[in-house]
Amino acid sequence: MALTPEQLMLVQSSWAKVVPIADVAADLFYDKLFDLDPALRPLFPDEMADQKKKLMRMISFAVEGLTNLEELVPKVEGLGRRHATYFEVTPPMYATVGVALLDTLAKGLGDSWDEAHKEAWTIVYTVLSSTMINAGEEKKSSE
Repeated sequence: MALTPEQLMLVQSSWAKVVPIADVAADLFYDKLFDLDPALRPLFPDEMADQKKKLMRMISFAVEGLTNLEELVPKVEGLGRRHATYFEVTPPMYATVGVALLDTLAKGLGDSWDEAHKEAWTIVYTVLSSTMINAGEEKKSSE
């Protein structure tokens, strides 16, 4: 992963600021996601409370796991396989999720969000989403 120690610190410290506002952040994320692509809405349950909690827990796990890739990568690969198999998530959908995530972080962090944060989070999301996409594609091609 091409994440510098400084970028790792930015991601972890900024996420620590989001955790206390997790409910608001999850609302911002899904509002933006469905605004960007309304066709994604039917992929999610009508009642989103549990889904929002799962999202925040997964991001927390991923951020914490950036220092332990041996544990993180298999979990992310499994998530990618499940998303491809059960939810029929396609690679282009990940780009939309990335835009929604960065927008959520920018809004949630306010004035502390800057280009350095954006770059660090973009690297993290790109690596994680690529891992999920690759695992999903491998799963689909093996069926």
